[in-house]
Amino acid sequence: MSNTAEHQRLLAHRERRANWRNWGPYLSERAWGTVREDYSPDGEAWTYFPHDHARSRAYRWNEDGLAGISDRNQWLCFALALWNGRDPILKERLFGLTNAEGNHGEDVKEYYFYLDNTPTHSYMQMLYKYPQAAFPYAELVAENARRGLDDFEYELLDTGVFAENRYFDIFVEYAKADENDILIRITAHNRGPEAATLHLLPTLWFRNTWSWGYPRGPMDNTPQRPRLHLVGRSQSVARVRADHPEAGVYWLYAEDADQLLFTENETNRERLFESPNPCPYVKDAFHRYLVEGDLAAVNPENVGTKGAALYSREIGPGKAVQLRLRLAPAELSHPLDGFDPIFARRQEEADAFYAAIHPPELDEEERRIQRQAFAGLLWTKQLYYYDVLQWLQGDPGMPPPPASRWQGRNNGWGHLTNFDVISMPDKWEYPWYATWDLSFHCLPLALIDPDYAKRQLTLMAREWYMHPNGALPAYEWDCDHANPPVHAWAALQVYRIDAQQNGEPDRAFLEGIFHKLLLNFTWWVNRKDADGRNVFQGGFLGLDNISLFDRSTVHPLGGHVDQADGTAWMGFFSLQMMQIALELAQENPVYQDTAVKFFEHFLRIATAMNHLGGRGVSLWDDTDGFYYDALHLPDDSVRPLRVRSLVGLMPLIAVATLEPNLMSRMPTFARRANWFLQHRAQFAQTTACIRAPEGHHCLMALMTEDRLRRVLGYMLDEDEFLSPYGIRSLSKVHQRPYTLDLGGQHFTIAYEPAESRSRLFGGNSNWRGPVWFPLNILLIRALQEYDRYFGDGFTVEYPTGSGRKTTLDVVAGDLARRLISLFLQDDQGHRPIYGGQQIFQEDPHWKDSILFYEYFHGDNGAGLGASHQTGWTGLVAALIQDHR
Repeated sequence: MSNTAEHQRLLAHRERRANWRNWGPYLSERAWGTVREDYSPDGEAWTYFPHDHARSRAYRWNEDGLAGISDRNQWLCFALALWNGRDPILKERLFGLTNAEGNHGEDVKEYYFYLDNTPTHSYMQMLYKYPQAAFPYAELVAENARRGLDDFEYELLDTGVFAENRYFDIFVEYAKADENDILIRITAHNRGPEAATLHLLPTLWFRNTWSWGYPRGPMDNTPQRPRLHLVGRSQSVARVRADHPEAGVYWLYAEDADQLLFTENETNRERLFESPNPCPYVKDAFHRYLVEGDLAAVNPENVGTKGAALYSREIGPGKAVQLRLRLAPAELSHPLDGFDPIFARRQEEADAFYAAIHPPELDEEERRIQRQAFAGLLWTKQLYYYDVLQWLQGDPGMPPPPASRWQGRNNGWGHLTNFDVISMPDKWEYPWYATWDLSFHCLPLALIDPDYAKRQLTLMAREWYMHPNGALPAYEWDCDHANPPVHAWAALQVYRIDAQQNGEPDRAFLEGIFHKLLLNFTWWVNRKDADGRNVFQGGFLGLDNISLFDRSTVHPLGGHVDQADGTAWMGFFSLQMMQIALELAQENPVYQDTAVKFFEHFLRIATAMNHLGGRGVSLWDDTDGFYYDALHLPDDSVRPLRVRSLVGLMPLIAVATLEPNLMSRMPTFARRANWFLQHRAQFAQTTACIRAPEGHHCLMALMTEDRLRRVLGYMLDEDEFLSPYGIRSLSKVHQRPYTLDLGGQHFTIAYEPAESRSRLFGGNSNWRGPVWFPLNILLIRALQEYDRYFGDGFTVEYPTGSGRKTTLDVVAGDLARRLISLFLQDDQGHRPIYGGQQIFQEDPHWKDSILFYEYFHGDNGAGLGASHQTGWTGLVAALIQDHR
């Protein structure tokens, strides 16, 4: 481990000598429109708690805010609110469209960028771009409603509110003086040609834990309400004391504030439900005071559970103003002494930390991309609170939920009790964890904070997360959904990265998660193999609309889909578990027995996939040289679904190489594996053989060498899967749509390189052509595994039809560079991710702020889907680390 100040803080946290992670960016960017806040009879979360309610309605489960932070229990929250004098509402949170409002599903309609962050959050920086014209809420909703699935989304830039640079660049920075002592610096730049007024309201409030009817303790039937109050001013610094029964005492110091405003974090029932408010001071008071001019909305006693320092500033063209605040656990006589030197020191320490992380050969551009990818991963941590049994039952102080809830969403997950800081895919569009997304997040996270990465993986397998039957929770919209089983792979990768970073392997971590994953593997085998033939279904498997129809529901004609990808994922899962067992067996030979079990299981899956359980039909199509899903109908007939997609490429990833001479070090494994190969030879006929000469790598793979070459012929063909920016999710050959007629019903699928033209799964993601990072990463690593076995003697034509032959290692490296190039400036200084957005390509105040989109146009690389899905697109940081 390096010896930078940030590394030392991480070490102190690991050794429990300090709690540097107590405060961080754990506030969500959207708490409205979530499953947790939905108490409707129909499960329509977006409409039950819409954006219009968010400013006036107290949240039950968590809080949201702009550029916000909180302690890890979210007792106390801090964020920035803004008003430009023209908006119809106070800007307290990011705005976006719901699933039904967007012509391609939900989408945030704001511009903000995560510029910097460290693992302990000792230094953080975020940029928000705020128009000086009235924010066009209604226009964004109306125009996107008018547009259809064939149209582009209507974005904030399209409205013209940034014309002539009439906007504010607002930088929000945090620097920790100590574990719980946080300096806050807010700098607002007027980029426009004229002076403009900006109202800034740094806001401190308590999460509402007192309104739901729970006693604080067995001897106290009244929950103790926390309290904020103005103590006074000293040397131009306002002092607000925050008392919380659990968090203790904090002080907010605000320099040169015009006013201090106070209210309660309570629902405005009068506005929303036309019922009396228990007290006159409610959650939306600052909006009413500033925007509506209701001076009676705030508490004149300067006390409450929500408070803000109001700064009204006129900023000249090209000028800036800066605010300084401090949130500390102690009363300080001179709270701003040393403010700027502490900030400078923390920035220097952040630079030193990342200098130790970046490979020395990176240029400035690559360092910028990698550092902002890390920043996005760290900024998208969130306190995730969801107690399903409480949610199903309702709270004692509130109306009971509808009876239908007990037969609805997540009713079988009453054990699920989540209250942890978790890596989110995106805190606006996906402000909830997704277990398979999280597995990918952990690879780049392990490069900068391996302890946190290990904790994330372990958390999902805890008994209060994992179902008693062994299932891992998918995501809050439907915990029952089966995501691809990548957890074992991620655990093994993080284990290896951690060992490299810290100089020794953490076998306790690997052994602990392995035992939990044994339960998960058994769940897959027992629940997702409909006919008991080692051919798996799994449903949509995270690939949303990649199929002709929704694979997670019963087919209209009955039966089920035997999935090439579902079966390949189980082969992949088997090999990862086998490799973990062999790693553990280096110190405990008993794990050799378990490794044999997964070796045998892999061979059975491979045989089933290639022979479909001996029924004479295979998921392998020898005429085409590709793997396809098969529709298994009730009359026992099987119809292959000849769609060339990632579904048929996934068998590539079920590959593992074993180190030379491993067999000699694992005699029990070697003996039993050889027995199985000799006495059950039928299970090794269509797979790559494990036997290898002494001193050579052994190979286990679903594909024989011939099938590998045939599938790669498609994958590396620029008229099929190979795009300038990675591997497409659907072959370009389907520019001519593939159609299937069954029982009088017509099904079709076509290559769609950009946004989805289907409403399947809401239409907010598309696997029918774009490039997605996570599966590209797995394909790249698979090619490296094959190359490790075959070496320079195995070459392929790359691209297919070019006449140029190269090794698989070179192909893997080039695919990685194609993915990285999405973010790099080309010869004209343009980044492919920004397509034709000239302001992003040319304006110096925009061009070097990087967005990490959910997926990318299959032909030109333009960013699509969620614009802040740093989660798995943050994998570019790991690619830069490995493939510079």
